[in-house]
Order: sequence, then C-alpha cells, then structure tokens
Amino acid sequence: MTRDLPTPSHPLKIGTRGSPLALAQAFETRARLGAAFDLPEEAFEIVVIKTTGDQIIDRPLKEIGGKGLFTREIEQAMLTGDIDIAVHSMKDMPVLQPEGLLLDTYLPREDVRDAFVSPTVASLADLPAGSLVGTSSLRRKAQVLVAYPHLEVVEFRGNVQTRLKKLEDGVAACTFLAMAGLNRLGRSEVATCAIDADVMLPAVAQGAIGIERRAYDTRAAEMLAAIHHKETGQRLVSERAFLAALDGSCETPIAGLAELNGTTLRLRGEILRPDGSESLTDDQSAPIEDGAELGRAMAAKLLAQAGPGFFDWRS
Repeated sequence: MTRDLPTPSHPLKIGTRGSPLALAQAFETRARLGAAFDLPEEAFEIVVIKTTGDQIIDRPLKEIGGKGLFTREIEQAMLTGDIDIAVHSMKDMPVLQPEGLLLDTYLPREDVRDAFVSPTVASLADLPAGSLVGTSSLRRKAQVLVAYPHLEVVEFRGNVQTRLKKLEDGVAACTFLAMAGLNRLGRSEVATCAIDADVMLPAVAQGAIGIERRAYDTRAAEMLAAIHHKETGQRLVSERAFLAALDGSCETPIAGLAELNGTTLRLRGEILRPDGSESLTDDQSAPIEDGAELGRAMAAKLLAQAGPGFFDWRS
C-alpha cells in the first residue's frame, strides 16, 4: 500500500442498503478487506442508506424507474464523500455508472440459480391451473408464462423476510428468490428446490457482489484490488455487455449467464415478451478475452431475430 490504511479512528466507510441481505454483503466485504490487510472490524464503518427502491414498496419496479432505484442515493453519498465505497447486488446495477465513479471489483460469485419457494408444492409443474405465482421480476414472470401459460403471476415485492410472510398469508402459492441471497443469509433451507439454469436462465450478474468507488480514490482502488475475483469479473464483462447492448433495465425481461471452461467463455442469453408470448435464446462460446464482444454480438443477433416490434410494449 502506498497510502495509509483505515483505522478505528478514521474508518473506511462502506455504503449499503439496509436489508438483511445487503448488510450480509457489506459484512462479507468488510471481512475480506480486514483479512487482506490484517485490520479489525472497527477500521470499517457500515453506513446504511435508504434508496428509492426501498422506500416505494407498493408499486411494481417498472412503474417507478429502472435499476438505478436501488443505487442512486448510495452513489450520491459516494460522490459527496459521505461514504468511501459502496457494496451492490450486481443484478440491480445499471450498466453505466455516474461520472466520477467506477465499478471494477467483484467478490467470488455465489450460486446463480433461482430458488423456487412454496409451502405446498415441490415445483412449478405441480401447480394447478390458475394458481398464483408471486414475483416482481419481469424476467421471472415472462419465463413462467412461457413454460406455464395456465398459471397467473401477481406482483410480489419485498425482501426475503417480507416475501416469505406473504407466502404464509396466502398471497400466492409460490415465489422465487435468488439462491445466492439465501446462502448468504444462511437460509438455504427456505428453497423448496433450486431451479437449474437450463430450465430458468438467471438474471444478468445474479449471485455477484460488486463494489463501487470514486475514480480518483487510489487508496480504495489499491485495497479493493486485493479482494477482486478475476473469474467473476470475466464472466460479468460478457453478461453486462450483453445487457448494455439490449438497453436492459427493470422494464425489460432479459436473462444471461456466462460460464468459464479453461480459456473459453460460454454465454447464454434470452429475451422475452413480458406476457410470455415469445422467448428468443442463444448459446455461444468464445475465448475469454473476447467475452465483451461476444455479449454485444449475441445481443445484436437476438434483436435482429426479434424484429422491430419486440419491445414496442415499453413505449
């Protein structure tokens, strides 16, 4: 290190949302930084910031904005110097960061799969016609309706605890959570089953934690470099290039997953109509160093197949 490390009297301030999962991710970041530099927990301060997405919980995400709903206030706090770094669930992150901020550090990726959660049945296939499936994700909604058009999807927002309470109250027969989140909370038993990515392709960057910093903050850059997970970064470069080329947001049902095998990167992508009337998929491989170009090329191919009317519903 060329600069002073944080101390209990001058701690590194870590910004995060306040949900149990967000805090677990911030604690993991603190633990990894502490271990990398032999620092006590007191050398870090967890700063909880309430975002727009946390404050408005009675309306679908697509009605109140895109992925920035869960990041704007945190990023503003970093730009004003109230925090030094920010910990994010990467599936919530816009593909572009505000000027002056960089997102270039990723922790080792967790399980990418969706968890099926139901108190009554073992899988979606076991639900009778007309059953209510709860989810706030346009991607999950569209994927369910493609495979099970006889089911009905209802809005189902909230953190893990809130959604489980809604299930108990009978608001829906089942819902979905991310296996990564359940694992990080130590609640993997909540999942009735994990859905294989071949059955339900996950959201872009699902299971990954990203850490954002100010572009000019060299101390933060040097510290974060010590905990960056290269392989996760390589996978997300391709997935987020795919998302960016599709102009992805919370208003667009998009799925994507990159996997590494030696020096080869495999990328699977999917775009869907929200009503489940159409799904287009692709599966390609390329050298790891060409991952971003592969993502852009796949997006272009799917958009060409979709034709000019595929995303007309957004306007």
